[in-house]
Amino acid sequence: MPDAASPGVAEDQEPLRDALARGNAALARIGPILTHLLATPDHSLFSDEIIARVRGMCHSLAWQALRAQAEAAGQVGSETFAERHGEDLAEHFFSSPSLLAHCHALALEWQLTEKLEVQYGIDPVLSPLVQELIAAPDSGLASAAMALLTAQARFAQAQRRMELPLAELPGDLFHDLLMGWRAYGGQLRSDAMIRAEAKLRNAFDEGAGRLALLARVVAGMGNTALRALDIDQAGTALYLTALAVRSGQSRTAAVLATNHQQTARLALGLRAAGLDSADVERQVLRLVPKAFPPREIAGIAAEEARRLLAESALPGTA
Repeated sequence: MPDAASPGVAEDQEPLRDALARGNAALARIGPILTHLLATPDHSLFSDEIIARVRGMCHSLAWQALRAQAEAAGQVGSETFAERHGEDLAEHFFSSPSLLAHCHALALEWQLTEKLEVQYGIDPVLSPLVQELIAAPDSGLASAAMALLTAQARFAQAQRRMELPLAELPGDLFHDLLMGWRAYGGQLRSDAMIRAEAKLRNAFDEGAGRLALLARVVAGMGNTALRALDIDQAGTALYLTALAVRSGQSRTAAVLATNHQQTARLALGLRAAGLDSADVERQVLRLVPKAFPPREIAGIAAEEARRLLAESALPGTA
């Protein structure tokens, strides 16, 4: 077998590198496009479901922060206060690339979840693998899987409403959002805002969030986590987390890889995660039925696939 560093192998990988570069060019446009669309008052020309869902999640986050502020101030009509000022704060949140990227990834994940439910009957909440893990002899894994089931049900309900609970943000984004809220208040930041922020921080528990539970379940599966890379058995949420963890990518990058223009990235991710070439092709075609999985994948080792992915990682998704 040729050495991975030999000229012949490097030439064989050029089609993959070109495909990743083209994919990067498409992904790099996501942030500016989202910022532009969300800042446009007239949405009649932009009825796309993803944009609407990202906007809805940002509004939901703003509403929750303002409701906490109103309650801290002792205002009876906390919901009225939130509705009155929510638009302005949501617009302020639109300027956060990291928050937009996170909401965009969640919207894409839910879109994929609904598509797979329609196409293959994959339950958006309880997959066969999660059901099996709930009954696992390992009490820690079983407990995490049960908590995940509850969290996934909440996620499904929130996405149907185009909402995002503050408690479901990753820790760094939660902090950034509160700092953004603080900057939005500026010199007018009130005692109620200070008390509300402190209350929200004290109540926040990143480990109880859905994304943390997904990662905990994958880690708890140990060497059997490769089973989570079967989309029919694992379901969308667990599949994406296993793909991210085992391939060394962020979860956002794993979600973006399921786009039909990112077939090379998805195939490399699955190879990096430990699937053989036949299973890689099977999974790619399951997610993107009309795709043409790169033939070069068959000759690439998992370590080399991880290196290629690391080299082509976009800022903010690595």
